[in-house]
Amino acid sequence: MEFLLNISWKPIFEICVIWCLIYYLIRFLQGTHALQVLIGMMVFAVLFNVAKWFGLNTLEFVLGKLLQVGVLAFIILFQPELRRVFARVGQNALFSPFLKKGGTVDEIIEACIRMAKINRGALIAIEREVGLQNYFESGVPLDAKVSAELLISIFSPSTPIHDGAVVVQGNRIAACGVLFPLSQSTMLSRTLGTRHRAAIGFTEETDAVCIVVSEETGKISVSVYGKLTRDLDEEGLKRVLKSLFRPDENRNKLLEFLQNKIRLVPKPERSKGDL
Repeated sequence: MEFLLNISWKPIFEICVIWCLIYYLIRFLQGTHALQVLIGMMVFAVLFNVAKWFGLNTLEFVLGKLLQVGVLAFIILFQPELRRVFARVGQNALFSPFLKKGGTVDEIIEACIRMAKINRGALIAIEREVGLQNYFESGVPLDAKVSAELLISIFSPSTPIHDGAVVVQGNRIAACGVLFPLSQSTMLSRTLGTRHRAAIGFTEETDAVCIVVSEETGKISVSVYGKLTRDLDEEGLKRVLKSLFRPDENRNKLLEFLQNKIRLVPKPERSKGDL
């Protein structure tokens, strides 16, 4: 016990915090060119400390200047990736895995299932914590209640806005024909089309949920935080979306079940000795 009290916990705590920061930074940048540059800078940092340890003053000076310039260049060149990291931290993505309830999920599911049956391509983004107003400029503003029929009509090949995305805010379609940034990840499959890459790229920068209906195969995919879940059937789509936007349903059903059980349990009768 005395040994534990004599340990200085401050360095251990600092090491753990730094390790977590590096781990999540690498995790966020995985699949981008920024990760390769970051690893290269970490190698230079290790060499810098080795040179400092052995007293190699000239090498320490050169590596120190390279690291200073490298950090500045990294911030300038990979500003979009760093913005995405800070946005994730700001929206509490690491510490709040529970998602906001919102959107007319049933109407969106019905529209996606019906469009999948006729191989009609679609891209639908559902807003959550992070506002999507900045992306509306590339599309057509639309304030209409979400309905399966309206979504199917928007993505009809005969309409000029069918190639863009629909953005849903709450139970309203806020905009249509919106253009999303394509993902620059080098780890994506070459079989993914523009809609899938746009969905991944959009969810890399925001916490929105993107649903993609493939025009070629009729398969449905869902992208969250840059991760794509492919080839979902009707039950799979319902399970994914309802787990994201209705996390309290199962808990409410359990509470209702327990309350009914409590009502069915007879109250114990008091004996005269308890009076």
